[in-house]
Amino acid sequence: MKIYQVDAFTEKPFQGNPAAVCVLDRQVEDAWMQNVAMEMNLSETAFLLSDGEGYNLRWFTPTSEVDLCGHATLASAHILWERGYLKKEQEAKFYTKSGLLSAKLNEDWIQLDFPATPEKEAEAPTELISALDVDPIYVGRNVFDYIIEVESEEIVKNIKPDFIKLMKVPMRGVIVTAKSKEYDFVSRFFAPGVGIPEDPVTGSAHCCLGPYWMKKLKKQSFTAYQASERGGILKVDVAGERVLISGKAVTVMEGKLLY
Repeated sequence: MKIYQVDAFTEKPFQGNPAAVCVLDRQVEDAWMQNVAMEMNLSETAFLLSDGEGYNLRWFTPTSEVDLCGHATLASAHILWERGYLKKEQEAKFYTKSGLLSAKLNEDWIQLDFPATPEKEAEAPTELISALDVDPIYVGRNVFDYIIEVESEEIVKNIKPDFIKLMKVPMRGVIVTAKSKEYDFVSRFFAPGVGIPEDPVTGSAHCCLGPYWMKKLKKQSFTAYQASERGGILKVDVAGERVLISGKAVTVMEGKLLY
């Protein structure tokens, strides 16, 4: 079975967020998918299986399955069009644990149609603030993550989390965000509890960030930057209960699984 490595939310190799995309030719066991994800040792490995007009899509970190992943979905759509599984004008449809997701090609940008996951104000666990060593302007939580706004993008860029403490907080991860001079907002995403100390570019986090900054900035369309070491640029449009997340991608490796 073919497996690819794609850098998502970038147009340059070795930037953005790397994901593996495995195109299955048959049903496989969950344990096998988890082993492949562990072997790839990337933040996410996506598994695609053709199903009628779309594809069943599942995402695994090196340690566990997750319910929603943006960059590996973008990487999956990129492979389907680039390698001829779909025609460029066809919409990519994905059946997932988060419902039906879709992607379309808009010139050289891939636009993902994802469910919004807005936050509600929440009290931050002591370990969370201590682990990040920041003074929050706001703390909220959605179904997956905590979101923390801080005073400046410099604070976001300079955070050095205590990952041992972070792992004790019951959550998928934490989004830290701030207004930006060059972009509408910047963010970083930490999820050591699911095997990802820092995710380079997190599409699913923007399902929360889009609605959050819509309320703050009184607009619906944004250009965002995830300020990890690799970094990545996203376009984010809030459309009611959906968030349209756009990015670019580049394939850096192609292989064949032997086991």
